[in-house]
Amino acid sequence: MRLKGNRNRGFTLIELLIVIAIILIIMAIAIPNLMRSKMLANEASAIGTLRAIYTAETTYDATYNNGFSPSLATLGPPPGGGNNSTCDYADLLDSVVSGGRKSGYVFTYTGSNPIPAAAQGCSNPGFNSYTIHADPVTRGTTGQRSFFVDPSGTIRYNTTQPATASDPPIGG
Repeated sequence: MRLKGNRNRGFTLIELLIVIAIILIIMAIAIPNLMRSKMLANEASAIGTLRAIYTAETTYDATYNNGFSPSLATLGPPPGGGNNSTCDYADLLDSVVSGGRKSGYVFTYTGSNPIPAAAQGCSNPGFNSYTIHADPVTRGTTGQRSFFVDPSGTIRYNTTQPATASDPPIGG
C-alpha cells in the first residue's frame, strides 16, 4: 500500500547539469591559478638552486685550490655514493642538481678562462670564471623567467629569453 505524497524521487537531469556546470566554473577559475602557482614555485626553486650552486662553487674554489669546478657534475656526489669527497666529486650538491635538471628548469654551467694545470689530486683543471643559466624546460608552463648567475653572486632574470649579465637582478 502506498502512502499519498510519499514518492521516492532522485535528482532530475537539469539539477545534475546545473551541479556539473558549477563544478566546471570553479575548475575554470582554479586551474589557471594552480598553474601560475606551480610556475612560481618552480622559479623560486630555480633561484634557490642557483644560490646553492654559487655557494658550492665558492666552497670548491676555497677547498681544492683548483679554481671553480670543471663541470656541474664535479660538484655532485661520487658515483655509487659514499662520503669520499674529492676534487673530482666534491659532494657539495645533490645528484639531482649536479645532473643539470630540477623542478622544471635546466641548469647549464659554462666555465671560462681555464686554469693552465689541474691542482694536485684533481683530474681536470678548473676555471677562473663561470656562468650558470637556469632556463624553464617549457617557457610558460614550467616557468616564465630564465635566470643567470656568475661569480659575482648576483642572480639576474629575463622573461623572454635566456638571461645574461646585462639583465636586471632579481628583487631589483
